[in-house]
Amino acid sequence: MSIKAVPRVSPKKIAAFREAVWDYYKAHGRQDLPWRKTSDPYRILVSEVMLQQTQVSRVIEKYKEFLIRFPNARRLAEAPLSDVLRAWSGLGYNRRAKYLKAAAEVIVRGYGGRVPKASIVLRTIPGIGPYTASAVRVFAFNEPDVLIETNVRAAFIHYFFGDTSILSGRPKLMGVTDKQLLPFIENAAECQDPRTWQWALMDYGVYIKKLHGNPARRSAHYTRQSKFEGSLRQVRGEILRQLMKGNNGLKGMLPRPGLGNEREKWEKALAGLAKDGLIRKEKGRWMMIV
Repeated sequence: MSIKAVPRVSPKKIAAFREAVWDYYKAHGRQDLPWRKTSDPYRILVSEVMLQQTQVSRVIEKYKEFLIRFPNARRLAEAPLSDVLRAWSGLGYNRRAKYLKAAAEVIVRGYGGRVPKASIVLRTIPGIGPYTASAVRVFAFNEPDVLIETNVRAAFIHYFFGDTSILSGRPKLMGVTDKQLLPFIENAAECQDPRTWQWALMDYGVYIKKLHGNPARRSAHYTRQSKFEGSLRQVRGEILRQLMKGNNGLKGMLPRPGLGNEREKWEKALAGLAKDGLIRKEKGRWMMIV
């Protein structure tokens, strides 16, 4: 089937889709997730940054622990970066912790510690991209906005682009773009409570991925995450963990058994962490930036 042959946005199909989403949410919705029990913009921002490329199950306890240590933007902004990285340890993609702290500094300095509501303002803050800005608007302020992520893509691609009887007898569309999904997303969201609808939609998408082998793989924007074991990401995390054990830094970085002995990989990891502003070399020793 041609990628240009997109199904028509039928009110009847949209209504049926809404019903399926709401039915699933009422029966199986994840209302107990801690970030769904708050509308505090700072807490929503923390959860959204943590959830980027990280499974929900890994985020839950880290989210709770992080907020105990840094309960508001001011506490996070004033904390040493090394403390923030220690609190973040285990979530991976540690540069996110630095970006979140940088965002808190701007929020404190420019907005009195209050996360701004306007999306156009949120996007000017370091570390807050278009999706995160929209998510804060929806989940903190209950303002309508378009959120497109892997679970949303799975739900709409499955239902409207070839996995159900809507396109019965036709082959599945491959390389579906977000632009093609947008009319369906906007129509489905009309007259729905923004916050609760997005929760329901994401939960339904998780269900669809488990049931149908992740239809989001047919998205033009799908990228498969690389294997963690032996990866550069794992080496970066191990370097930070070693540095967190002492304040005097490390003169040498010796690969831990099981992480590989590729000197080039470790040198690349060190250079990347330095470039990200997480570590520095001083008098022949690698140090965490505090």
